Amino acid sequence: MEKLLGEFSIGLFFWQTVLFLALLFLLRKFAWKPILNAVNEREEGIKNALDEAENARKEMQNLNADNERILKEARAQRDELLKEAREMKENIISEAKGEAQIQANKVVEQAQATIQAEKQAAITDLKNQVAELSVGIAEKVVRGELSDKNKQIKLVEEMLKEVTIS
Repeated sequence: MEKLLGEFSIGLFFWQTVLFLALLFLLRKFAWKPILNAVNEREEGIKNALDEAENARKEMQNLNADNERILKEARAQRDELLKEAREMKENIISEAKGEAQIQANKVVEQAQATIQAEKQAAITDLKNQVAELSVGIAEKVVRGELSDKNKQIKLVEEMLKEVTIS
């Protein structure tokens, strides 16, 4: 250290100081400002990127909320459509049941009409047979009455037997 103090020169110190200050001036003018500007630009870029990221996050939240709302609306519409479909199905079924009931009633009415017609035909046929039998009996009775009283009684008894047997 003493050697340094012994060799110390003011002129050299002055020029070194001037050169150091000139170097600082040049660095400040050409290096520090661009470096600080680059750092500031970088900082500003990072800040903008963070703001954009925050905006994107908010926008994503809004989109998610919109998606949820749209999904709820779609579910509500689906439920409404299903409800309408069920109602239509029930209406169609009830109409089909009503139509089937009407058709069944028509078939029953036709069957009853057919039965009634056949019953009337059977009654008419039975009346005709009874009339023929009555005429036949009356004819035999009249013939027997004309001939003999004992024969009349016998004839009536025979006719009664025939009627109960047949």
